[in-house]
Amino acid sequence: MCMNKQYVSIDQLPATLRIFPLTGALLLPRGDLPLNIFEPRYLAMVDSAIASDRLIGMVQPLPSAGPSGLYQIGCAGRLTHFSETGDGRYLITLTGVCRFKIIEERSDGAPFRSCAVVYDAFSHDLEPGAGEDAVDRARMTEMLRKFADASRLEVDWASIDAAPTEALVNALAMMCPFGSQEKQSLLEAVDLKTRAEALICLAQFDLAQGKRAHLGGGADRSQLH
Repeated sequence: MCMNKQYVSIDQLPATLRIFPLTGALLLPRGDLPLNIFEPRYLAMVDSAIASDRLIGMVQPLPSAGPSGLYQIGCAGRLTHFSETGDGRYLITLTGVCRFKIIEERSDGAPFRSCAVVYDAFSHDLEPGAGEDAVDRARMTEMLRKFADASRLEVDWASIDAAPTEALVNALAMMCPFGSQEKQSLLEAVDLKTRAEALICLAQFDLAQGKRAHLGGGADRSQLH
């Protein structure tokens, strides 16, 4: 989804972000994440975003850190689609802008959470297509086709094949049904090539795990970390 506002420098991004903690939700730069908003605090968060910079930070909760713990790395998304359902919900789409690192949580009296963040390590996120030439697109696509077939994922491969390499890698990373730790590793990948290689590794592991399960064996995904 296209954005009316284009960000060319991290200086254009706010030092404090509204935070939406959601397990298993992966947002990547220029990727689109549809969300169904119904909790009062997150309805208030969307209202606040619409009234100001339209930016919301997607972050996964960190299971080992208790109910309030968060992973340090998330992705800021711009609210690019909004509709009301008539029954108190919002249907929104966030388009990924840039990843960030949480510095500390802020308390400003709002019902939703806010954090002080920095973007310095991810300034290349603002460059469309950065690192595409280093991706082995053919190898990644071949493995993900096998994974999609084995996982019975419905994929519009015609659209995927026609997409730019960055869009392909990030769309596949967002749609594949990996666990929260795997999603976080894809988010934190240093560049597009690393993310594509991680996708291949995760798909290969899941395919091998499925075969072992069929044979009565087991597998430990922690080997990937």
